[in-house]
Amino acid sequence: MVWLLIIAIVGLVFAPVMWLKPSPAQRRMGRLRAAARQAEVTVRLESPPLHGVGGPVAAYRWSYPQQHPGPDFVLVREEAASAALKPFRAGWRWRVEPLRPLPDEALARLEEALAALPRDAMVLESGDHALTLWWGESLAVEALPQLLARLTALRDALSGRPDRSSRQADSPSMPR
Repeated sequence: MVWLLIIAIVGLVFAPVMWLKPSPAQRRMGRLRAAARQAEVTVRLESPPLHGVGGPVAAYRWSYPQQHPGPDFVLVREEAASAALKPFRAGWRWRVEPLRPLPDEALARLEEALAALPRDAMVLESGDHALTLWWGESLAVEALPQLLARLTALRDALSGRPDRSSRQADSPSMPR
């Protein structure tokens, strides 16, 4: 009887340690994030630019070179978008459309990247400093390099095509 009591007490002491052990899904996401960081992609958990999203979502960010900013746009997956938003391609809508039309090469890369995105990809956003994918990290680690390559090619095609002229981007706005 004493042995059973000792085993129960030891079990209660070690039970919280087992709760801290990452689940298989958490380990897979850790490997995904490590592979992305090795490919020089910044990974953060942040609130996506959507209304009504419960909490932080993984944001994979490809930085534009400082001297070659990118265009400003936000594409939202149709399931998460309002019907009032302008359609882009099957399954995607513009929340913010680029001010200048994208060149054919950049448009082709954008279409390739969107077609290759997993179903849990919610938003693809581009700004002056980075291209950001907001998604649920559903891919297997083995499939990630192809996605990273497509989005890196898209970043390279969009780089140096800001919506504002370099003079506007470099000079602070002054009151008149």
